[in-house]
Amino acid sequence: MSAVLEEVLSRARKLIGQWEDEECGVLTVKDFCRYAAAVNDVDYIRTAHAQEAAGEAVEAPALFLSGTLSWEDGPAEDGLRPEELAARESPCTQGLRVRQVHGGQAVRLGRPAVAGLRVTATRAVTSADLRRGRSGEFVLLGVTTRHRAEDGEHLMTEDETIVVFEALDDAQDDESGAAA
Repeated sequence: MSAVLEEVLSRARKLIGQWEDEECGVLTVKDFCRYAAAVNDVDYIRTAHAQEAAGEAVEAPALFLSGTLSWEDGPAEDGLRPEELAARESPCTQGLRVRQVHGGQAVRLGRPAVAGLRVTATRAVTSADLRRGRSGEFVLLGVTTRHRAEDGEHLMTEDETIVVFEALDDAQDDESGAAA
């Protein structure tokens, strides 16, 4: 196994089961509509605005929580890794010469999220395994994110797989995880 992948595996295994909370803030109709616009769901936008104007509860689009990569403004383009992932989306790889892809995601829906609800996301690395494929060795990271309402009720759980390969080209990552 390469030293780079060994380091990814070592870092990941130390983090397994260490859950970190991220306050997502209060959900808004504006955020829901921005998401709907990004996925070209014009009908949702019309309906949400009509519900809001009528004083009715507005539910988030079904995959809004899983489609929101960060609850902050997000990094500037120069703060992204070469594969356009933010450091938060790249656990255990900061400063290492790697490339990554998302290997898949499973989503379990709970109670619908509605505008005005305060949400917390709790995230952890849940597995780390070395594998070998046609293109060589890679590490499969399992990451789980649990979204819950302020009353503790389950809104959504996402189980993601991140595939980490050693970078074979001349692109180097600096210590912040951004491309050099």
